[in-house]
Order: sequence, then structure tokens, then C-alpha cells
Amino acid sequence: MAHPAHDHGAHHHEGPHHEGHRHAPAGASWRTAAQATLHCLTGCAIGEVLGMVVGTAAGLHNAATVVVSIALAFVFGYALTMRGVLRAGVPLRQALKVALAADTVSIAVMELIDNTVMVGVPGAMDAGLSDALFWVSLVLSLALAFVLTTPVNRWMIGRGKGHAVVHAYH
Repeated sequence: MAHPAHDHGAHHHEGPHHEGHRHAPAGASWRTAAQATLHCLTGCAIGEVLGMVVGTAAGLHNAATVVVSIALAFVFGYALTMRGVLRAGVPLRQALKVALAADTVSIAVMELIDNTVMVGVPGAMDAGLSDALFWVSLVLSLALAFVLTTPVNRWMIGRGKGHAVVHAYH
């Protein structure tokens, strides 16, 4: 049954890219914040795991391994954000600025938590790559980082910062 009061032409000016990106005026939803955090976590996790694997395999000192992990987490975190923004046709320099604005705080908070846990768990950094303690500690540290970074991202998005910057390009 058709509803005569419903205006079928009301949303034609919105392209398909705007569907699902309507923000509530009162800050950001937990879902939006969780998605932004998960996006960030993906890049962080790739860099973190790669850094820990490289550092551990190369027999680097714990501090050097943490530095490599953090550097790679930022590289992959920014790269994932830039990939989406570049796909929207944004020039490289602008895409880098967007990624820096979107992810710097999120990655920093995530890495602080993640590496504090890895360094704090007795033996986790000294465990080999075949050791369950290493992987369990890494997964737990990333899970904790996700839980603690999500509210930070929600707060930032609600103020038009962080991943809110990226949504303009989706």
C-alpha cells in the first residue's frame, strides 16, 4: 500500500556514498566510534604484530622492538585511512593531512595502552614467536587498547575531530 504523505523524491540529492553516515546532532554514536577505533586498530595491529615479529625474530632489545612496533603501527594506521581518502579522489598531500588529523590521537592512545601491556606482562616481550604467552599478551593488549580508545574516539568525533574528518570523504 502506498503512503501518499511520503515524499519519494526527498533523498535523491544524496548520493549512495552518504547512506549510513548521518550523524546524530548530539555527538557521535558508540557504533561510529567503535568503527573508527576498529579501523585504527586494524592498522595498529598489522604494524604492532609486524614490529613485534621483526623485533623478536631479529633479536632486538625490547625497547627497540617497541619503537619498531609503534613506528609500523603509525605507518599502517595512516596508510589504511589514506587509502579510503585517496579513493575519494583527494590529492596525496591532502589525504596525508586528513589521515594525520584523523588518526594521530587514536593511534597514540592505542599504542600507549598496547605497549604498556606488552611490556607490563611478565615475560611477554621475552617470549618467542612460537610461545603462546607472546600471542595471548598481544591479543589481550590490542583488545584492551580497543576498549579504552573507543571512548576517546567517540569524544573526538563528537567534536568534529579525529575520524569525523574522514567522514567528509566517504
